[in-house]
Amino acid sequence: MSSTAPAAEVWEFRDGGWAQVKTPQPPAAQQQPTTDAELNRIDDLLAAGRHLEARKAALAWEKTHKTSPLRDRVLMQIAKAYYQYGDRTRAFFHLDELLDTYPESQLFYPALQMQYDIADAYLNGYKRRFLKMAIVGAEDDAIEMLYRIQQRSPGSPLAEKALLRTADYYFASSQFEFAGDAYGQFIRSYGRNPAVPRVRLRQAYSSLAQFRGLRYDATPLVDAKTQLQALISDYPRLAAEENLQDLVDRIDTTFARKSLVTADFYKRTNHPLGAAYTYRYIETTYPDSPEAKDAVAAYGALPETVQTQAIGDEAWHAPSTLPAAGIAR
Repeated sequence: MSSTAPAAEVWEFRDGGWAQVKTPQPPAAQQQPTTDAELNRIDDLLAAGRHLEARKAALAWEKTHKTSPLRDRVLMQIAKAYYQYGDRTRAFFHLDELLDTYPESQLFYPALQMQYDIADAYLNGYKRRFLKMAIVGAEDDAIEMLYRIQQRSPGSPLAEKALLRTADYYFASSQFEFAGDAYGQFIRSYGRNPAVPRVRLRQAYSSLAQFRGLRYDATPLVDAKTQLQALISDYPRLAAEENLQDLVDRIDTTFARKSLVTADFYKRTNHPLGAAYTYRYIETTYPDSPEAKDAVAAYGALPETVQTQAIGDEAWHAPSTLPAAGIAR
């Protein structure tokens, strides 16, 4: 059977009538194949693990069939050959070409899944090849790959999986600010996903992990407490399993200790009234804490004139509304 497809008929209107125009035949090397026997052979080579032979054959076929309707298939074969060899990055790029050029292909989602597998492997420690040796980490490249997957197929299950994988990687590698942002994006985008309770818990842990100490900004603690209290309300069983109320109580203890540090700063910088207000705030807000007892004792050690003014001032404020204070070293 000839591998040459019949030429399309082209007609032009000339001198009051239609006349057929002869079109030149493309060179034999550029004509469309009517059989995929060679591609079947490449599949057999890949199945046998003979990736080098498969890659050479696939690249040769692709070079001479740029306009073939089967080109998406050979791009997938090239990617698989590089994947088997261990050059996952080059495999990813060939899959990119398939996805860019043939968005309607039946291989679109298998290619997207293969890209996810490549990114996941890099995040799990798979090394990129350099000088024919797999020695270079590619975690940053993997995050970019997962982002591209989300862009290509927004709202799909694979996009959900890619975003969650990104957030979990950031969490596992202690990049808690990025983790919190990624978990928040997942919650906003996929609020009905069954993983949302766990995601919200990880988000709260990410916020808590960003708190640097008593002398630093307490915003991460505020965020963590708010998120944990919402979890306790929405998922009481999960809250009981993870003992979240105890964690909230420990956050309150940290707040009380931080307020003592703030009061000490006011006292040392000659703002005794600010210290008095803060001591009263601790006693009122955390009455059963050890810090409340320390605050009462420290308040009693202040000059009587300061105590009198603090007691008589009906508009005393919480520490967050006091004049801006520097950080003690």
